[in-house]
Amino acid sequence: GFALMFQDGQLFGHLSVGRNVGYALRLRRTPGAAQRVEELLELVGLEGYADRLPATLSGGERQRVALARALAVQPRLLLLDEPLSALDAGLRERLAGDLRDILRRAGTTALMVTHDHDEAFTVADRLAVMRAGHLVQEGGIEEVWRAPVDTATALFLGYARVLEGAPARRVLAAADQPPGDEQRAVAVAVRRSALQVAGDGRLAGTLRSLRATPELQRLVVDVDEVGECDAVAGLDRRLGPGDRVRLRVDATRTAVLPEGLPEALPGAPDGA
Repeated sequence: GFALMFQDGQLFGHLSVGRNVGYALRLRRTPGAAQRVEELLELVGLEGYADRLPATLSGGERQRVALARALAVQPRLLLLDEPLSALDAGLRERLAGDLRDILRRAGTTALMVTHDHDEAFTVADRLAVMRAGHLVQEGGIEEVWRAPVDTATALFLGYARVLEGAPARRVLAAADQPPGDEQRAVAVAVRRSALQVAGDGRLAGTLRSLRATPELQRLVVDVDEVGECDAVAGLDRRLGPGDRVRLRVDATRTAVLPEGLPEALPGAPDGA
């Protein structure tokens, strides 16, 4: 009851698109196979492509054909082995959204392996992070994103920096966290551009570089006791490399990490 969509499609080059999609249906002598193929091609946005050969398609179109073929027999579980990794970044981003929509319309449960966290955020309802063969965190997308279980997970998920020890306590104070939290040995994971130039900021540093966009200035600051961090400032501030600046943190764009990994995750099998 399982079907597999390969990383590079693995289409049969000598068969038309329609015959590729209907391959498993023919093996099973499924009644109404031709109509099912038409429905699948419409589902993946390839109406009218049934007579084309794979060599005449773009990379994204070939992956859509591979997805339609995998869905043909209505599998109980669809296994996706990095299905978008062979595509360029722009196409990968567009197809990730399409993949989510197609799986929802098909009503198919899928397990997708990917090294790209943006793909996981786009396609999945739940996210599991594995490292060195071990499951380190699992939960809903929003839950995992807002509360990474440790430093490595936070950095993998796209947080720009993790501040530990005394600097982290100052960040917590700047973010108006409860007073008791300031005394703990903590780590704060800071999302990109969560640090902002402000007169009352608790962190200080030297401006390394900046570039202006129509809305704000994007900065790279060498923060004392922390290291190089991304930050932002309004267009009303006159800043230049070498300037000393004070920073505060946008509390909505940080995560306070636990002191260490839990011995076992709730519900995880032994050894997972």
